[in-house]
Amino acid sequence: MQLSDNMRGALLMMASMAAFTFNDTFMKSLAGVVPLFQLLFLRGVMTSVFTGVWAAKVGAFRKPLAAKDWGLIALRVIAEVGAAYFFLTALFVTPIANVTAILQSLPLTVTLMAALLFGDKLGWRRLSAIFIGFFGVLLIVRPGAEGFDINSGYVLIAVAFVTMRDLVTRRLSPEVPSMLVTSLSAMGVMVFFGLGALGQDWVAMDLSAWATTAAAALMIVGGYLFSVMVMRVGEISFIAPFRYTSLVWALLLGWVVFGEWPDGITLLGAAIVVGSGLFTLYREGQLARRAARAKVAQ
Repeated sequence: MQLSDNMRGALLMMASMAAFTFNDTFMKSLAGVVPLFQLLFLRGVMTSVFTGVWAAKVGAFRKPLAAKDWGLIALRVIAEVGAAYFFLTALFVTPIANVTAILQSLPLTVTLMAALLFGDKLGWRRLSAIFIGFFGVLLIVRPGAEGFDINSGYVLIAVAFVTMRDLVTRRLSPEVPSMLVTSLSAMGVMVFFGLGALGQDWVAMDLSAWATTAAAALMIVGGYLFSVMVMRVGEISFIAPFRYTSLVWALLLGWVVFGEWPDGITLLGAAIVVGSGLFTLYREGQLARRAARAKVAQ
């Protein structure tokens, strides 16, 4: 049976989300075994080699770039470093499903900040969905409740950094190769955490720890590969909602690997965040199709 472009895109999106969530699982399994900076440096080395070879193969390093794009890439690297630090710091001590559920607010934060910073049009329907989604996030982190701690704040800071990363990526010129951006981001993470690891004691790693770190790096590369491939097939309005399958993987892996299962309020908050995000994506697809029809009619 031959798959349609939309079905191939949906499968690639689900594969990308699975790869990123498996990476999170591998990294979390090393919490307390390998220091964070050492772990991120080692994963960064492996990821930089993979993405560097890949970028060189497609000629990404030979592409001349404008000064503006180099500045945006530098900002993106800073955002990637900040997101990695705060996300993994929280992930090491917080259930993976809780962290992943909060990250599902990204389509909402990106849409809101694009409207505030870049003047993107935002109607009352999507704005309402965004605020409802933020209410879902509050149910998950529960500020002021007994279960709230600094790590919940770290996840929110990570969301802010990832939002910054995605907005900066949108401002890059179309001529900038995706693999160049990916490779330089991996190298930036490697360099930053490598320098940070110099001031810490280096922990000897056994074969299992090395294998887990390598598996995490492989999953990151797989996630990048699938996420690049997914942009080349199908309709984004059909494919984008499948990004929420990462929450399914997080629930399953958290339960099987770590014996974690979110409480009812957290699950309710996650459902609200996902529902709001799905509506936002649906509405954006509607508006894009309407604009396309109007352009054709002119």
